[in-house]
Amino acid sequence: MKPWLHIPPQLAHDLSPLALKIYSLFNNGPTPAWNSLSWNGLVFKNRLGLAGGVDKNGELLNVWNGIGCGFVEIGTVTPEHQKSNPGKILDRSLEDEALWNKMGFPSIGASEVFYNLKNFKEHSQLPVFVNIGKNRTTDNDQAYIDYVSLLERFYQVADAFVVNISSPNTSGLRELAKPENLNRFLRPLLKARTALSSELNEIGVPILKHKEKPILLKLSPDLEADDLKRIIDTSVENKLDGFVLTNTTLSRNLKKPFPAEGGVSGKPLAELSKKALRTLTSHLNQEKSKKLVISVGGVMTADDVFERIELGADLVEIYTALIFKGPGFFREVAGQFNGKQKS
Repeated sequence: MKPWLHIPPQLAHDLSPLALKIYSLFNNGPTPAWNSLSWNGLVFKNRLGLAGGVDKNGELLNVWNGIGCGFVEIGTVTPEHQKSNPGKILDRSLEDEALWNKMGFPSIGASEVFYNLKNFKEHSQLPVFVNIGKNRTTDNDQAYIDYVSLLERFYQVADAFVVNISSPNTSGLRELAKPENLNRFLRPLLKARTALSSELNEIGVPILKHKEKPILLKLSPDLEADDLKRIIDTSVENKLDGFVLTNTTLSRNLKKPFPAEGGVSGKPLAELSKKALRTLTSHLNQEKSKKLVISVGGVMTADDVFERIELGADLVEIYTALIFKGPGFFREVAGQFNGKQKS
């Protein structure tokens, strides 16, 4: 029984924080260890985490820590508080196992999210990635300023950053990934990271371990293969540390008609996400071992998780599966993996 699937999507979304807190009271335990990974000084007890977009403000970190996540991506965080896009912003299709959203980076703002994360990291080693984005009122030619300000705000508490320039719900955002724009956008971010690392190492901040904090780029599933390869090449040239594949899609191959605007996640996204993963893994070639690759999109079963790892993903994230399968999914995957190891 999943009663939340039988109430309106927006109401289910609004009630979910309370429901998850109640669930975690009765289903709280140590992070299950399976196929553990160490990377860049971070330890992932298991390879399944929460995708960006679920816990936008880092308000449920204690819940994810207790129900089996191997890591969490919070956000998208914007520098200043902003509300969702106007009008209808959420819907679901039970027959498609799909979600549609047109939220557009609703955020309480960087300062509030910072304190949520800082308080959590004082007592937990769970890796937390901070997904960062621009405010919708910021023009693209000034977008790097928003992203740099977020790097500066979270640098001491984030384990890694996910640069989101692939959401379809902020007008013009995906333009930043175009070849003529990407270099100009990325260079100030990498320069800021180097400066932050040097500054904090000089004053002896032990959390940094004399390493720069990783920056990953989150990409769209709607890119043509050649465009994806060009973005990968530019990212490698700029020494980005990895990729998150993929965001939601503008494509519509569904039984239920969703609006043309907004992104779709869930089962219909699976093939696009896997295609992007195959393209990236193949194109990176020898460079693959140096990068962290996270696969997300259409991961709905334990077998889907294992398949993404076989295809080259280092880590896997879920979003829509949390709604259609429930919060017990993380421990269900752990059980299936450990069961396979014993058989």
